[in-house]
Amino acid sequence: MTKNGFTSPAPVPVGMGTFNAVMRDLDGTPAPRPDPEVVARAKRRRFTAEYKRRILAEADAAREPGAVGSLLRREGLYSSILASWRKEREAGIEAALAPQKRGPKAMGEGEAAVSEQYRQLKRDYDRLAERLRKAEIVIDVQKKVAALLAGTVPAETGLL
Repeated sequence: MTKNGFTSPAPVPVGMGTFNAVMRDLDGTPAPRPDPEVVARAKRRRFTAEYKRRILAEADAAREPGAVGSLLRREGLYSSILASWRKEREAGIEAALAPQKRGPKAMGEGEAAVSEQYRQLKRDYDRLAERLRKAEIVIDVQKKVAALLAGTVPAETGLL
């Protein structure tokens, strides 16, 4: 046992031997191995407004050195989260302390009407753009036919 209360691992044989080192607890028993399984998809944590208020109150009440750090470690939080919660509280945004729903926002009646109007205008624009393209092709053909009938062929076509 060392002076800090931890035991050192068993010696590791050098050369052709095997690796038999085992981490041990303070009482000398082998320490349990951590679970090697990894969660397939991490789940985003959502904090309630009440939880945020409680953590902010505890952090504000902490007067001893290292007390806030201990609180953050215990709760599994980062100091940046605490700082952003404080800014929201100072700004008086009570609704900001409540958890926010992620993803696209649901449309209201006015937004649905605007969205439908946008889709209609987009369809009209696409239809008119296609008509313009076809009209330009027809005009190009008409120019070439007129040039052929007049007996003068433009040099770029290479005919005659």
